[in-house]
Amino acid sequence: MEVRIDKWLWAMRVFKTRTIATEACKKGRVMMGGLPVKPSRTVKEGDIIEVRKPPITYSFRVKATTQNRLGAKLVPDYLENITPQSQYDLLEMTRISGFVDRRKGMGRPTKREGREMSRFKEDTYADTYFLDWEDDDDEDLDD
Repeated sequence: MEVRIDKWLWAMRVFKTRTIATEACKKGRVMMGGLPVKPSRTVKEGDIIEVRKPPITYSFRVKATTQNRLGAKLVPDYLENITPQSQYDLLEMTRISGFVDRRKGMGRPTKREGREMSRFKEDTYADTYFLDWEDDDDEDLDD
C-alpha cells in the first residue's frame, strides 16, 4: 500500500499535525533521495526519508505504511530511525551553547540561563585577563 508522505509523517508522529507535515514538504524540508518532495508524493516500504528540523536532519527508513495515526509504542514497527550519530552530537552542541547566542525574538534569558552564562564567562575569562598592575608601575619608575 502506498500512502502520501505528509499523511505518513503525521501518522508516524514525526510532525504533530498533518498541516505542519504538509507545510514542511512545501518548504523543502522533507526529502527523498536528496530531492525535496511534494506533500502528495507517495511512500512505500524501503524508502528513505530525510526530514530537516533545524539544526539537524533526521533520516527514516520506511518499514511499513499506514494512513492512521499510531500510538508511540507502535511507531518502531513502521519506521526505522537511521539518523547518524553526528546529527545528534550537533543537536547536543546546539542545546549546550544555546544560551550563548540567543536567536532574535527569544526574549530575555531566564535566571538559570543567566547563572550558566555568568559561570561560563568566569571559567573562560578568569585567567585570560589577569594582569599584575603593580609590576607595570614598577617598570615605569625604573626608567
